Amino acid sequence: LHPCFGFYSMKTLKRINHSYAVTFDPTFPIITQSEKKVEMKCRHNDSSLNVMLWYQQTRSGGMNLIGYGYTGSEPILEKEFQSQFKMTREDVVRGGLTLLSATESDSAVYFCAASTHCCGSYEAYFGEGTRLTVLDPDKEITPPTKVRVLKPSKNERKNEQKTLVCVASGFYPDHVSVSWKIDDDVVDVTLDHTKAVATDDAARLDNKTYTITSQLIVSSDIWFSNCVFICNVSFFNGTHTVFRDGNTTGGGISEFLCNKYLWITQSAKLSYIIFIAKSCAYGVFIWFVAWKLQVCGTKTN
Repeated sequence: LHPCFGFYSMKTLKRINHSYAVTFDPTFPIITQSEKKVEMKCRHNDSSLNVMLWYQQTRSGGMNLIGYGYTGSEPILEKEFQSQFKMTREDVVRGGLTLLSATESDSAVYFCAASTHCCGSYEAYFGEGTRLTVLDPDKEITPPTKVRVLKPSKNERKNEQKTLVCVASGFYPDHVSVSWKIDDDVVDVTLDHTKAVATDDAARLDNKTYTITSQLIVSSDIWFSNCVFICNVSFFNGTHTVFRDGNTTGGGISEFLCNKYLWITQSAKLSYIIFIAKSCAYGVFIWFVAWKLQVCGTKTN
């Protein structure tokens, strides 16, 4: 357990979001080329927090302490980060972290934290983090080239819920977010519990570009209401956000009637199969009784 983690271990350290009105200035993603210098700033609003700390969260989720410093003192960097990072401190509430020459392995989320003391069981307050992506020199920044919305599968025809799948592909790097709209209404699952959204935690790398999927689950009534289901994809290219979308239209009354007809015919088929099976079983039973009576009659004679 590192002394600057207090009572937190490397595995259990979590982002603590200002449990008492400690706020950090918002940060924005950074996309840069290899060997470039990268500067990240930090500012919060609590002058009683003398210690400023910087952490690196890797793609695997591990949290590494880069270094820390008290106001007016030279910062202390961990040995493995001393050659590539530099920490600065302007005053109690302002500081910075500089990556001297970026490499692809430096792609991570960098968190600024503040505390009253470095060592011991003292709570640390974390900002939202700065996401840094160092580009592969052999790849170009590319927004999603295709956004498709797949309709519910035929296997869901009898289900009370329908699942739509959005597939966004062909983008690099993976600075994307996905949201859903039904007609002109944004889907907010925190307010509407009749719907559910499940989006990949991370985009999947396919050769040179990324793919991400998102699922929207709605009731049959909504699906058959002839609404337009829209998947919105936001892509950050390093300077601004590019928007792409795909859509599909709900089943409508014709598909509803078709599904109902299929359900009725399938139910009829099942009932007919059960009837045939029962008839066969009854026939076997009658044959067995007749055979038994014949055997008994023969013995009596």
